[in-house]
Amino acid sequence: MNTVLSRANSLFAFSLSVMAALTFGCFVTTAFKDRRVPVDIHVSKVMLKNVDDFTGPRERSDLGFLTFDLSSDILWNPIFDWNVKQLFLYLSAEYATKSNALNQVVLWDKIILRGENTKLKLRDMKSKYFFFDDGNGLRANKNITLSLSWNVVPNAGILPLVAGSGQVSLPFPESYETTKSY
Repeated sequence: MNTVLSRANSLFAFSLSVMAALTFGCFVTTAFKDRRVPVDIHVSKVMLKNVDDFTGPRERSDLGFLTFDLSSDILWNPIFDWNVKQLFLYLSAEYATKSNALNQVVLWDKIILRGENTKLKLRDMKSKYFFFDDGNGLRANKNITLSLSWNVVPNAGILPLVAGSGQVSLPFPESYETTKSY
């Protein structure tokens, strides 16, 4: 009845139960923490191109790029605690067009690992990805909102999505840029 195999099974089950309880305890200690920090975003240049060559002569599309400055101190309100492996930062834009009430586009992203410098002082950064809008929803759009958000990648627990407490709204130009390079 109390063979070596049954005792090993009991020990293994008890060990897994204790490890599950410890993991849950680790999760609870950081689950309800406020991870928002102030973010300062400035846009220095917005460029909009017409990309009829890619879409054909019957449809018109807008392609947008921007240059921005970004500053934030992630350690101001310690996001990095013992339960955080890394942060996935991304700058996104939200805007409305005639065909869609809400459009969201990621323009730039960065991964910050534990132990790296967490003070962001980025100057004259070009968007890593571009706006692409089927139709002409970007040209003369007066309300494009940029915001910095991040996913916290923990050792144990859920992946919270956090929005920084700072955003900027800007208008796009009414005419297309004619230069060939960005």
